[in-house]
Amino acid sequence: MGRQRKRKGDPVHGWLAVDKPVDITSTKVVGILKRLYNAQKAGHGGTLDPLADGILPIAFGEATKTAQWAMDCDKEYIFTIEWGSSTDSQDKEGEVIATSDVRPSREAIIEILPDFIGDIQQIPPKYSAIKVDGERAYDLARDGESFEIPSREVTVYEAELVDTPDTDHAVIRVVSGKGFYVRAMARDIAQALGAEGHVSQLRRTRVGPMSESNAIKLTDLEDMGEDKSRLKAALSPLQTVLDDIPHVEINASDSAAIKQGREVLLLPHVVEQWNADRSDDPEDRLTLALCDDQAVALGEVRAGRFKPSKVFQL
Repeated sequence: MGRQRKRKGDPVHGWLAVDKPVDITSTKVVGILKRLYNAQKAGHGGTLDPLADGILPIAFGEATKTAQWAMDCDKEYIFTIEWGSSTDSQDKEGEVIATSDVRPSREAIIEILPDFIGDIQQIPPKYSAIKVDGERAYDLARDGESFEIPSREVTVYEAELVDTPDTDHAVIRVVSGKGFYVRAMARDIAQALGAEGHVSQLRRTRVGPMSESNAIKLTDLEDMGEDKSRLKAALSPLQTVLDDIPHVEINASDSAAIKQGREVLLLPHVVEQWNADRSDDPEDRLTLALCDDQAVALGEVRAGRFKPSKVFQL
């Protein structure tokens, strides 16, 4: 047996709320930060299109195991619809496919927005990463293929008109659940108002607990350069995106046992507190084990015992 090759880089773990600028892909931001931190492993918790700016959650090391929870978090967006033309991509990058002189009034927009709140059906844009028969939709769209994407249920918690700076533009704020597309909402709002429109500006202002108040601009991180202590101080703990999962506190010896994949017995008062914190769904037993405020594992509590399913090697 040959020796296992050592992974290049440092064992950096945690989340970083980056304020992504426009005209750069999410993948490129990950590459820049992976080099900056000299990290062994990095990924993002939900893509932002190049034309969009705002909150891009970056996971390092063991935090990449929690990326799905970042993707599932509620998100807030501020976006601008430009009236007068629709494009094939539903944003300003695309080719114009229809034009109209209709300019919806402020009152008409306010009146229609409640129809887009709640559990709604939405057809994702053809220029999206949705897979159709094993192919990415945006690849099929670029190749000029004819295809349909089925509608899916998404949840919109809030939608409000923020501003109408002129007759050609409307600025809207929306808070949504997972799988939601701003570009699809802009398309559907325009259609409902008998107008043509596309997204001309898009900013993501929040992803779960990560918001503008705790985000750092990419340029500021690059300016930190070789100052590893400042870069490390900018990281949030791995459990940042797990804040709505009930947790149990364990001691160091139980933590060591869990890291070997073993179940541990919980003290009665710990189980009692866990029961008080958990959801009403009896099937939902997902639990986070913490030791001295450090994430140890995700797992389930059954019969007074914690059984790990996803262990973090920190």
